[in-house]
Amino acid sequence: MKRLALVLGITLLAAPANADLTHKIQSSVQLTVDGAGSITTRLPSSMTVSGSNVTLDTTPVLGTLSSGTALGYTPGAYSITTAGDAFSYTESYIEGDDVPTVLSTTVTSGVVPVLPIMGQSTTTSGGIAGSLAGSVATDGAISITAGGAGTTVIGQSVISIIAD
Repeated sequence: MKRLALVLGITLLAAPANADLTHKIQSSVQLTVDGAGSITTRLPSSMTVSGSNVTLDTTPVLGTLSSGTALGYTPGAYSITTAGDAFSYTESYIEGDDVPTVLSTTVTSGVVPVLPIMGQSTTTSGGIAGSLAGSVATDGAISITAGGAGTTVIGQSVISIIAD
């Protein structure tokens, strides 16, 4: 009996055990289909003339811009100022972008059928989902299926055990 009282006394005096554990399981699937886009910048028409020991006889002229036609350019006429001396002459012309006929467009199934193309253009095609798919089963198993071009699928499972 004394032994039982001793065991009972030691058991009652022992510190209680705390086992605060947190267990988490998180699974997710993320599906992304890229959108189509285009950024364009119209380039202007420009003309430059430079020289030394030359005289301007007829001024070069830029034409009037109207949609669907080239701007037009009439070169200048020059003569040497002092005969027998060295001379230099440079004249350049760059035709700028016409007013585009396509100013906006409709996206169909992630594809832009017609885009304005100008002096500076950056175009990205849209993704096509195709067979893109992803799912998480009740047991946490992840199933993913790749899609067409311009798509992304990410499956993730995070398991954590935290002891407080």
